[in-house]
Amino acid sequence: QRQDLGCKLQKSNDFKTLPLRSYFGQMKLHRNLVFAVIDALNLIFNEGEYADKVVQKVLKLDKRWGSRDRGFIAETTYEIVRYKRLYAEIAEVKAPFNRQDLFRMWAVWAVLKGIKLPDWKQIEPTPERRIKGKFDELSKIRKYREAVPDWIDNICAKALGEKLWTAEIAALNEKAEVILRTNTLKISKEKLRKALLDEGIVTEPIKGYTSALRLPERANVFQTESFKKGYFEVQDASSQLVAELLDVKPGQRVVDTCAGAGGKTLQLAALMQNKGQLIALDIYGSKLKELKRRARRNGVHNVEPREIDSTKVFKKLYGSADRVLIDAPCTGLGVIRRNPDTKWKLQPEFLEKIVKVQHDIIRSYSKIVKPGGKIVYATCSILPQENNDQVVSFLASEEGATFTLVEEKKIYASKSGYDGFY
Repeated sequence: QRQDLGCKLQKSNDFKTLPLRSYFGQMKLHRNLVFAVIDALNLIFNEGEYADKVVQKVLKLDKRWGSRDRGFIAETTYEIVRYKRLYAEIAEVKAPFNRQDLFRMWAVWAVLKGIKLPDWKQIEPTPERRIKGKFDELSKIRKYREAVPDWIDNICAKALGEKLWTAEIAALNEKAEVILRTNTLKISKEKLRKALLDEGIVTEPIKGYTSALRLPERANVFQTESFKKGYFEVQDASSQLVAELLDVKPGQRVVDTCAGAGGKTLQLAALMQNKGQLIALDIYGSKLKELKRRARRNGVHNVEPREIDSTKVFKKLYGSADRVLIDAPCTGLGVIRRNPDTKWKLQPEFLEKIVKVQHDIIRSYSKIVKPGGKIVYATCSILPQENNDQVVSFLASEEGATFTLVEEKKIYASKSGYDGFY
């Protein structure tokens, strides 16, 4: 998975009218920065590219850009992606967006942020009062205020109830905080805090999260010596609860069935103190290569990546593991604060398809655990269809007949302040 506290505002749209000038000071709008934002939006909205990859690519276009310039490009791009539906409605443009449409959306964003529009030929005369009036009108309607497609708004309101969904989508539209997970194989949380402070980065512990540190102010932690030495990984606080719930012990045989690039695998290795066998399965060999690279930096020695190129790979493991993690593929609706373009890329048919995939995965991979062992089934979604409905269905099935439900955690961004997880 690619990775503000819960909405404490009385009105969820209050923060949208705060001038961005307070964040970027009195920086002058430079044409090349705004053009970079327009280029990024074109790739995300019209070419179907992922926002995080696009922002990474665009930030490399000009080496002369400083941290403020880069911050402007990244923050502005993400904000317009996050509120695409709202800004497009106010700007009176429809997809596919031509370049002029994108400039109109950007102008709406700038007006709502209290930023003085530059006198450029690309910026049409912009009726500021009409923009603000339309914003006030649309802000009363959740699907526009929070900028979600009708189908997502309908399905989530039905599944969670109007009150919880209203709070949840407001929280999921907040900017994600940077959260670190201490790699306890190499360093303690307190020593990591000191090491980062020596590098000019302030962090704070989070009550109730064993290894987590949050950054009060964003910083590029990947450039630090502490990161290069493998002292930490960037991992949301909610995500860090998954591996802890598995209750692993040093010396056990543990299988992470949907390991991906290994965020939770590395945490499991640390909890196992590098002792025992940790098998990381995934259908994508490229992700497992990334896991190997990360494991080296983390000082992890007990991980054995295995690509699932046939059912034989996991069937060989049946009845052999003390612990099994099924971090199932899902819609990702719990982590849209990190991946706001998910709202626009997700389609109703994908939800139907992924629910069937989850149904099959839990039945196949549950056979890996031995009698007396434990499984954690997890998703980064907030939909019951992907979560407790799957568990209830599994427990009622032939494959789940010998299992009992020990514990269940439903984590909502509006209540925890961090990503939505099951």
